[in-house]
Amino acid sequence: MENNILLAIFVLLAASVALVPLAKAAGLGTVLGYLAAGVLIGPYGLRLVSDSDTTRHIAEFGIVMMLFLIGLDLQPSEIWRMRHKVLGLGVTQIIATTTVITLLLTLTGIHWNIALIMGMALSMSSTAIAMQTIAQRDITSTDTGRASLAVLLVQDVAIIPVLAAIPLLAIAHSSAAINAEVNQAVENLDSPVDWLMPLSVVGAFIAALVAGRYLVRPLLGYVARTGVREAFTAMGLAMVVGAAVITQHLGLSPALGGFIGGVLLADSEYRHELESNLEPFKGLLLGLFFISVGMSIAFSVLATDPIPIAILVIGLVVIKMAILFGLASIFRMHFADRMLLSILLSQTGEFAFVVLQLARTERAIAANQYDVVSVAVALSMITTPLLLLLFDKVIAPRLDGRSASHAGEAIDEHRRIVVLGYGRFGQIVTRMLRTQGFDMTLIDDDPVQIELVRRFGVKVFYGDASRLDLLHAAGVQHAELVVIAVGGRDRILAVARNLRRNFPHVAIAARAVDRGHAHDLMAIGVDVFERETFLSAINLGAKVLVKLGQETEEAERLARAFEDHDNKLLQDSFAVREDEKAYVGMVRNSMGLLTDAMQADTPAAGSLTDLVDKGAARRTD
Repeated sequence: MENNILLAIFVLLAASVALVPLAKAAGLGTVLGYLAAGVLIGPYGLRLVSDSDTTRHIAEFGIVMMLFLIGLDLQPSEIWRMRHKVLGLGVTQIIATTTVITLLLTLTGIHWNIALIMGMALSMSSTAIAMQTIAQRDITSTDTGRASLAVLLVQDVAIIPVLAAIPLLAIAHSSAAINAEVNQAVENLDSPVDWLMPLSVVGAFIAALVAGRYLVRPLLGYVARTGVREAFTAMGLAMVVGAAVITQHLGLSPALGGFIGGVLLADSEYRHELESNLEPFKGLLLGLFFISVGMSIAFSVLATDPIPIAILVIGLVVIKMAILFGLASIFRMHFADRMLLSILLSQTGEFAFVVLQLARTERAIAANQYDVVSVAVALSMITTPLLLLLFDKVIAPRLDGRSASHAGEAIDEHRRIVVLGYGRFGQIVTRMLRTQGFDMTLIDDDPVQIELVRRFGVKVFYGDASRLDLLHAAGVQHAELVVIAVGGRDRILAVARNLRRNFPHVAIAARAVDRGHAHDLMAIGVDVFERETFLSAINLGAKVLVKLGQETEEAERLARAFEDHDNKLLQDSFAVREDEKAYVGMVRNSMGLLTDAMQADTPAAGSLTDLVDKGAARRTD
């Protein structure tokens, strides 16, 4: 199997296709599905693929790509705003976790230098598991997402001094070896090459900043103008690999290089195209990484020492959760965010394998210690999906229906209207309804947003709009109308299906992302919806007509005519939405009819030049 790379790839993909959908359907999450696939095909399962180390090294590029895409969504100014969490939450987490684990291991009789190495390795969390889960839950921009990213970024940077310290800790028991290392360090200080190393790192970052603006962007523009899509994809992959190679050459984490490369292109006009092209590669490689972790679990070691390993895994997860929960409390995060953050980062990360392998090479830890701790690291990754499942099924329902402003306050009001989601979209709908005297029950799942609007006297309850028990607590069964104003295409559809299935008598008004999403809502039975950018685009079009010289009343009349025509097309095209040929034909025919009708209704519209000249004349008057 190992000599046939195509057969190995087929097995990896087939196992993923077989188990991952089942795991997700069972509510266990995709990560646990990938881990199960790795166990199934690995050396302790069917033995179809046994080289887990090589698989993991290849798949770790998925982590680099994931951080590149995260960086694309973060402006440099956003990174600066996160500095307090980076320093206060990230740095403190590593120091506190390493200290506690080291002390506890020392109390068990392990030498302090070995305990310190293990403490540093186990203090790291898995970027792959945490950020993948955050992306799937669409909470990247929330307090939990930002705090998780801050901690993980610090850990990526901390891996460098950790790796540098291992050779010193490996010889810590020998005074002669220590003296030799000190003498070597003094000799190194006399070498100008070693003094220039920090300057080269700073210079590389400055060069990357300049290259990102004056070299990479023009090059992206050139490739985009060629119209060769695969060349643009190759360019995106080359940038990710290049950023990782540069930072790795400087002794830094490749994942950190990917993140920095993404941040430097965050305000680029090609950001969205890069995201869409690289996203499939990221998902596939991350899945491969999780499979390799499942393959690496040495069940023979687990069978030999089950109790010590179980104690190590449980103790590790509990310690990390307690420290993260305490730090999040200091930062005054909402209780739900504290719980979710502590679960997301409770496992030990992929960098632990690197640290432990180097420690074994340097003979800092024994082979049996390496085996036991490596199995504990892999098993700790399995606990995270299980803890998230516990959070969703047990903890979250107890938090749903509680106000973020008053912990423990249940939803004690039942209104005719329930609004799910109190972001920008939901606020506008709510304000308009209130002008006509309607009272509403407002629900949102962002504690920061709830705290913010509370200052303005608006009472919003905390909860997940997709949970049936929350909808019952909010009195949806007695309501006349539910407004779905949450964000996210799939999430809106999930909430709509849940409402239609369990409360068929309640009217639903929903936020639609685009025309296709509106058709999906219509298929569910939602007939009151609005595309979130449709009316704003029409109103802007009317203002453009006025700017070009059209009379205000005429521009507004044309805008309303366009709106009516497009809404009619939306309804008519619903019946043929599955027939691509018929759908395209209907839309093209409708566009022609619309142009003819609106030109016929526009008196003396003239050319674009005439409109511009007319507009200039009006401004002169």
